[in-house]
Amino acid sequence: MKETLLILNIILSISIVLLILLQGKGAGLGSAWGGGGEMYQSRRGVEKLSMNLTYILIFVFFLLSVANFFII
Repeated sequence: MKETLLILNIILSISIVLLILLQGKGAGLGSAWGGGGEMYQSRRGVEKLSMNLTYILIFVFFLLSVANFFII
């Protein structure tokens, strides 16, 4: 059981990383320190779907990690 949870955690972590990398806007490193000055735009379509899927996968990853911690 513990091995199955670990494998699921690995799969979820890889998919979360890929989803986060796909969401990059290409603003560059300048925006990391406050540069850029872009206007705020709401996410629509595929961007919104990928963001919501990322939130869901992060929540499931957290639940599996906690379950893995308590299973002997």
